[in-house]
Amino acid sequence: MAEKIEDLNLPNAVITRIIKDALPDGVNVSKEARSAISRAASVFVLYATSCANNFALKGKRKTLNGTDVIAAVQEMEFEQFLDQLKDSWEAFKKEQKDKKDAAEKRKKTKEGEKAEGSGAGQPSQDEVNTSTEAAGNTDSMEQGEDKDDDQEM
Repeated sequence: MAEKIEDLNLPNAVITRIIKDALPDGVNVSKEARSAISRAASVFVLYATSCANNFALKGKRKTLNGTDVIAAVQEMEFEQFLDQLKDSWEAFKKEQKDKKDAAEKRKKTKEGEKAEGSGAGQPSQDEVNTSTEAAGNTDSMEQGEDKDDDQEM
């Protein structure tokens, strides 16, 4: 866990950015106010995490998930934030799914390019092995298999 209580505080840069986004332009916030907001936010996050952890433990799990956090927010009686929290969670899940889909699409495209590149008028490794085998040269076939093994790693 944390060695010092200050280690549990949220980063000042994050707190400052949140404060600036929440307030209109031209409003200044003192250093003491930023520090107080930082401590309050840290306490809130720790309390919400503790409540969410209780829900995970009731479910005999060690990993917190989104439903645990939503249940914790309800238990803490912050229902006014539930709609925004659920919307943010759905947007996050959609973003993660889109990233996963894009990665899979890139992988398939890359595999397709490799398949097209190897079949452009040149015999495949299997064809070379077959013709070598037919000629009775097993040494070169074994070398070809070693090359395949190296490529798989």
